[in-house]
Amino acid sequence: MSFEEIMTSAAEKCRIEIDRETLKKLCIYKDLLKEWNEKINLTAITDDEGVALKHFADCLLLFKYVDIKSGASLIDVGTGAGFPGLVIAAARSDINVTLLDSTGKKLKAVKDIADNMGLKNVTVLHARAEEAGRSADYRERFDYATARAVAQLNVLCEYCLPLVKVGGNFLAMKGASGEDELAAARGAIKKLGGEYKETRTLHLPGGDTRTLILCKKISQTPTAYPRNGGKIAKSPLK
Repeated sequence: MSFEEIMTSAAEKCRIEIDRETLKKLCIYKDLLKEWNEKINLTAITDDEGVALKHFADCLLLFKYVDIKSGASLIDVGTGAGFPGLVIAAARSDINVTLLDSTGKKLKAVKDIADNMGLKNVTVLHARAEEAGRSADYRERFDYATARAVAQLNVLCEYCLPLVKVGGNFLAMKGASGEDELAAARGAIKKLGGEYKETRTLHLPGGDTRTLILCKKISQTPTAYPRNGGKIAKSPLK
């Protein structure tokens, strides 16, 4: 099967819509992801089926459960190879997406990929999440923050929630252990001005389980947060 056929089949199985224009962009993404992966380590998954199912379909499943409004601003924290932010930007040209990562080489790769995909709604931000969260330019500026495979949820909350405006949402994309991580992160969510809303358990066509955890920002994050990266990692909020 061609990549297009694999991707179309995956979308049908997940019951998500994917138009021809998005499919074309994802094909470019897949090809350039492989090229860049030969220069820097972006992903261990490089075969067509793996990229389609474990990366692209996984990211697109978010739209099945979250209604992201047109014109919304979204920051993808620890974007790495661009998951899920670059996939979101490819599928929704009406959403303004900021891809944040502390590794300049990875951002160079995702910017090149975004440019070749013809995306005009993508901005790259080279910074540590906790630094961005303390900056007036980014603190509580976004309607949504997403993160996928970055850190444990109690740590991730302190990276992401300070970036979300009151009334916005934090979407944590986790693996099968998401529920366990949530139990340890409830205190952190509350301290950072968030409120846990719901958990969605997702199943990819290949059988892998994913957990989508949704938190709403209900009040401003106290000025003491985020702390510096060392403290966040060493002493996660409880």
